[in-house]
Amino acid sequence: MTRSTRFWSPPRIEIDPSTGALQAPVDGFAQAVETLGDGGLVAVPTETVYGLAADACNGAAVAGIFAAKNRPSFNPLISHVPSLEVAQKHGCFNEQALALAKTFWPGPLTLVVPKRPDSPIADLVSAGLETIALRVPDAPLMRALSHALDRPLAAPSANRSGRVSPTSATHVREELDARIDLIADLGACTVGVESSVVFCVTGQPVTLLRPGGLSSKAIERLIGSSLLRAGADDQSPASPGMLTSHYAPSCPVRLNARSVQPGEALLAFGPDLPDGADQAVAMINLSEIGDDLEAAQALFAGLRALDQKHVSRIAVAPIPDQGLGEAINDRLRRAAAGR
Repeated sequence: MTRSTRFWSPPRIEIDPSTGALQAPVDGFAQAVETLGDGGLVAVPTETVYGLAADACNGAAVAGIFAAKNRPSFNPLISHVPSLEVAQKHGCFNEQALALAKTFWPGPLTLVVPKRPDSPIADLVSAGLETIALRVPDAPLMRALSHALDRPLAAPSANRSGRVSPTSATHVREELDARIDLIADLGACTVGVESSVVFCVTGQPVTLLRPGGLSSKAIERLIGSSLLRAGADDQSPASPGMLTSHYAPSCPVRLNARSVQPGEALLAFGPDLPDGADQAVAMINLSEIGDDLEAAQALFAGLRALDQKHVSRIAVAPIPDQGLGEAINDRLRRAAAGR
């Protein structure tokens, strides 16, 4: 169904850091809350990427997310909440989950925990699983909208399923114009890759389901042990971002390229370029100084920009698998999968 997509550029959002409540009136905020309350779809920036938000307790609204994204219905969604207190109304937090939440929320960490039987979050959000993925984002607008609506906001990345995730409002418009109701434009995201997803269920090992904006080393230091790492799951993923092929441009992607072949574009990293870099049909360097945070911020925009040049293939220079490099390489492997 075609929708009339509106743009909204809210001024600075100030919230109560403990509850997520809006502290001062913001033009257009009430209309955004009303849109969500009526079952609408609103693209909202977080510190990681732009999310496509809907009332997580409204099954029809959640179904609208899947329709707008052409997303498989067996792929679960993350529910964003304004505070840990609210998260505990929907999920059961064991000692490790609680420690992780208290340390890293708000921030780029999603916790997959058992869903409380009395939680009103729609079953479609969790794809019928007995667990629920919850996050308190370091994103004042998302937290304020959830607090004002008094509902969790289901919010996957605001792009068509399997495509490159959006880190700006312009990216969202390119992907979902006429498919959603409102795009909130607050500029570029600061982290640039999605949240890390950690499975925390009593009696089972703490498992990294998806590397992301929080380094696995920081998580391991807190829990005092190594994380188990889950592989891709195309049949019954336990969290978003576990499909083998994901975050994909329209052209093939070649990883760990130490030379550039004729007709290829180059996604570079650091000061040392692959052989033949000067012959690339187009080149973007994610970080000329080899900084993993800078590279994470630029990753999806870089893939999207090269893809729009209609090149035959994108060659990706090697990126060290350290810090955010783990998350970057995870996204790149999924971008290249099956292509």
